[in-house]
Amino acid sequence: MLIGFTFVAAPLLFAIVNAAVQMNQLSNRSEQLVVHGVRATRSNQLLFEEIAALERTARLYQIIGNEDSIELYVKNHDRLIATANDLGRLTLDAESRQDLDALKSQSTELLQELKSAKPNSAQMAQMVNAFPQLSELASKVSTRISVQIDSELTKLQLATQTAQQNLFWQTLLLIPMTLAAVGIFTYLFGRPIRAIDRSISELGRGTFSRPIAIRGPADLERLAAQLEWLRVRLLDLAQEKNRFLRHMSHELKTPLANIREGTELLMDGAVGELQSAQREVTAILRENGMKLQRLIENLLSFSAWQAKSVGLDVSEFRMRPLVKSVLESQQLTLVAQRVRLDVQVEDLTPLADRGKVRLILDNLLSNAIKFTPRGGTISIHARKERDQLVLNVMDTGPGIPAAERSRIFEAFYQGKTPQGGHVKGTGIGLSVVTEFVNAHGGSIEILENPGGGAHFRARLPMRQPEPQTEAEKAHAA
Repeated sequence: MLIGFTFVAAPLLFAIVNAAVQMNQLSNRSEQLVVHGVRATRSNQLLFEEIAALERTARLYQIIGNEDSIELYVKNHDRLIATANDLGRLTLDAESRQDLDALKSQSTELLQELKSAKPNSAQMAQMVNAFPQLSELASKVSTRISVQIDSELTKLQLATQTAQQNLFWQTLLLIPMTLAAVGIFTYLFGRPIRAIDRSISELGRGTFSRPIAIRGPADLERLAAQLEWLRVRLLDLAQEKNRFLRHMSHELKTPLANIREGTELLMDGAVGELQSAQREVTAILRENGMKLQRLIENLLSFSAWQAKSVGLDVSEFRMRPLVKSVLESQQLTLVAQRVRLDVQVEDLTPLADRGKVRLILDNLLSNAIKFTPRGGTISIHARKERDQLVLNVMDTGPGIPAAERSRIFEAFYQGKTPQGGHVKGTGIGLSVVTEFVNAHGGSIEILENPGGGAHFRARLPMRQPEPQTEAEKAHAA
């Protein structure tokens, strides 16, 4: 992650440093140009003032002839030379330096002539007339310095425009580079993170069949290795649980079969005709034996599904006799609970696994019986809708709270609603229903029941592909 952040930030840092360097250079050049211009302007102004002061002093000496005027002239000359030297320390071109040197040389010559000339003499008059030449030289120097400053200013403006263009193109180049770096490292980090998230979701859903192998940064690979260890551990626990369920279910089926067989013999009068009270007790034993058998079958079905050994034994069957058979198996409970039935089943002939469809309907009916109060109504409707078998099972019980609907199909989840009956459920009936519906490629949902109670709707395809025979498989191979 640190390497990724470095690669993403490097172009931006380069752009910032480069812009800072260029701005600093332009700032220094601008500052130098301003200082140069101010010093040159001030020196030129002083140069003109001191030339004018020399001319006034020379004319005063020509008229009066006072020796003090010579001393004043010398002081003004020294200031003129100092000002010219200050101006010469600036960055000037060759012609400006030549004119400046000529001005200093001519000013020195005039000083020597002043010292040797007499007041009111022709030599003195000639000397005074030479000052306009000094002013002309100073004007040339001033003009050339102004031109030089304008040229430097133009160069500075061009440099500024060039820097702006360079920064603009660098920014245009760095934006896609940065976005590309962000995309690359997002892919490198995001792909294993998404894979880890998907693996965690699969573990949460109880799917342990897919090994967790993730390639990416070392930290994420170590996390993936820990998840793989967790997956293997959970898979072992799930298999151990399934083995326990299968063994216990088979162990319970044998004595239960004996109990049911003995009950059927009693009901058939094999050991003598039963009295009314004895027949009632035997009917209760028979009813609860059938309930226990359904619970054990659910456990076996759930265990087989967990072991991924559930297949479809597809055949064509009629729906009405199947529903009648399921109702007959629950007849004693329905009579005891005084439950009214509302059965509306169309004469359909689906192609599906008859045993699993029967168990789907049986579990939905058992669930409805458990929660329907005495004297309530259970509705079973089956119809064809396009290419689907739509099976609705409704009751007039307390219904399913909205908070529990997302978990009602989970294995071993029984909810908080009180159940009726002598034999409590295991909480896997609806889980088995869900798996068998999914095995057919169908769906099941909970709908709102206007009259109250629960409303389950299962949708199954009317036609399932028939399993191939060994000969057909060999022919296809």
